[in-house]
Amino acid sequence: MLFEIPTEITDYLAELDAFIDREIKPIEARDDNIRFFDHRRENARTDWENDGHPRADWWALLAEMRQVADKAGHYRFAIPEEFGGKNGSNLAMAVIRHHLAHKGLGLHNDLQNESSIVGNLVQVLMLRDFGTPQQKAAFIPPMLEGKMGWSFGLTEEDHGSDATHMDTRAVPEMRDGVAGYRINGNKMWTTGLPYTSHVMTFTRTSGEDGKARGITCFVVPTDAPGFEIGEYMWTFNMPTDHPKVKYTDVWVPESAILGELDNGLAVAQHFVHENRIRQAASSLGAAQYCIDEAVKYARERKPFGKPLAVNQAIQFPLVELQTDAEMLRLLIYKTAAEMDSMTKPEVAVRLSDKVSMCNYKANRLVCNAADFAMQVHGGIGYSRHKPFEHIYRHHRRYRITEGAEEIQMRKVAGHLFGFMG
Repeated sequence: MLFEIPTEITDYLAELDAFIDREIKPIEARDDNIRFFDHRRENARTDWENDGHPRADWWALLAEMRQVADKAGHYRFAIPEEFGGKNGSNLAMAVIRHHLAHKGLGLHNDLQNESSIVGNLVQVLMLRDFGTPQQKAAFIPPMLEGKMGWSFGLTEEDHGSDATHMDTRAVPEMRDGVAGYRINGNKMWTTGLPYTSHVMTFTRTSGEDGKARGITCFVVPTDAPGFEIGEYMWTFNMPTDHPKVKYTDVWVPESAILGELDNGLAVAQHFVHENRIRQAASSLGAAQYCIDEAVKYARERKPFGKPLAVNQAIQFPLVELQTDAEMLRLLIYKTAAEMDSMTKPEVAVRLSDKVSMCNYKANRLVCNAADFAMQVHGGIGYSRHKPFEHIYRHHRRYRITEGAEEIQMRKVAGHLFGFMG
């Protein structure tokens, strides 16, 4: 099978490039905004005296970028036309995410914050598929206008990858004649706080620990009495918007349930395959950037009177990295294209292992490529005057957070050995 990217996608990449040059690059260059992307980037982005939060001017710059991209018709590309989008396919999104990450650091695509001129907008699609008419009307418009954001509260301090064991509980309780639920518990790595207005809070409402059934998703306002933001976790990749959260008798009405009662994991897993293939494409794009920069520098740098590129100690590791990148790129694009031809249940049965292969291998590859790019560049590669340390720090987290690579490998093994039922 000869696999080629459809012309409409490659044409759109050219359109995005022109938009970046015309409208995004001038914003990046204005008012010394380049400080957020050059060697000063971590310090410029981080309010060290305020729990390590993102600085307000950095957050405002990202918001401006999204508004400009939305006005130009790019930001909503991946979502349905009914919400102002372009029905972007999985293949198109994989190609776009790879392309933008391959361009290197810049305002056009800063995945430290999952912020891009082409938005992922997963929660809009969750609301489309699980929300009530009232929830869709109340939440989708302000989300798309940048006036509302949701955090994701699944992981807990004592429970990591196994979401079926959780301490957070919700029990029915009437208040002022209104049926609702009282929530007690905790969440960890609640990304986006304190800048988001709600947290998708997954709690056990029935059933036994270890069982998927019995978990419910509640959309909890962050100003609800008893909702408390705790310690912010400073990470390898600053600034941080990842705090612990405590729920003490937090009450919400039944209308706060997103999806079905006791079937909340379906909400959490709703977009997992799409997310993982897109994230894999981003990691591969960043890996290709590192490889290309290393090759370029090896050809230019001439210690001892000859280019670094003539040394097999430089050539062969880059050959290995490039070979892995070429094979992985084809698998990612092929898998994304196959996803477009199937329903979600079919993808879960027939392609889940391929998606996991793409994801964990791409996340490893970008870390290896960034590390070797540092090595090729020597001292300057280790410095913050090159982007490799930033790329490594950002993408290293995805070997844990987008489903730990061990979890992904276990899924592949389940398909390979017939353990998936």
